[in-house]
Amino acid sequence: MAETITYTLVKSGIGSTLKVRATLTGLGLTKMQKTVTRKNTPEIRGMLNKVGHLIRVEEI
Repeated sequence: MAETITYTLVKSGIGSTLKVRATLTGLGLTKMQKTVTRKNTPEIRGMLNKVGHLIRVEEI
């Protein structure tokens, strides 16, 4: 498994449930096309799985 993971918000969270929007905020995704690099942990992986339909993930 890669040590870091990079993900980008490609679809808006508008119209999503409050839980999904809170997850996006927790991941640091506040604007469209914003890219974030974080340490690859099980907690981050779980959050990414929850909002997988709104993001694009690239492992480094």
